[in-house]
Amino acid sequence: AEIVSAFVANNSIKSQEVASLIRETHGALAALGAPQASEAAAEPVFTPAVGVRKSLASRDHLLSLIDGKPYKTLKRHLSRHGLTPSQYRERYGLPKTYPMVAPAYSEARSEVAKKLGLGQRARAARAEAAGAADAKPAAGRKRGRPPKAAPA
Repeated sequence: AEIVSAFVANNSIKSQEVASLIRETHGALAALGAPQASEAAAEPVFTPAVGVRKSLASRDHLLSLIDGKPYKTLKRHLSRHGLTPSQYRERYGLPKTYPMVAPAYSEARSEVAKKLGLGQRARAARAEAAGAADAKPAAGRKRGRPPKAAPA
């Protein structure tokens, strides 16, 4: 109503044309709010470059369903295409268990971590905490800054 009244206030229009102007304005505004059939059909359908089984065929690499190229890890490749692993799985209908890292690469990284002793501090801390719970706490020096001396 405000749009039509503003138009009529600024333009000279015959009284017979006001009703048709209101109908046309209402139709145009209603069309803006309604989803069009072309928008629903605009959702692209993604077809994988290779089959899902073929993408997992090698232990050394995964084949991307986007371009069919081999990758040890897919995360950086997916970020280049603006996808997260969950969006990638959803786009191609993959299960949540679909790997993002090649099995051989994952095993090699795991071996390197074990050789470096990563994750051992947590195990040692748990064992130490269990041993410390049995023993009496040692009366030692307190942590932190010593208190200020009283002003003389």
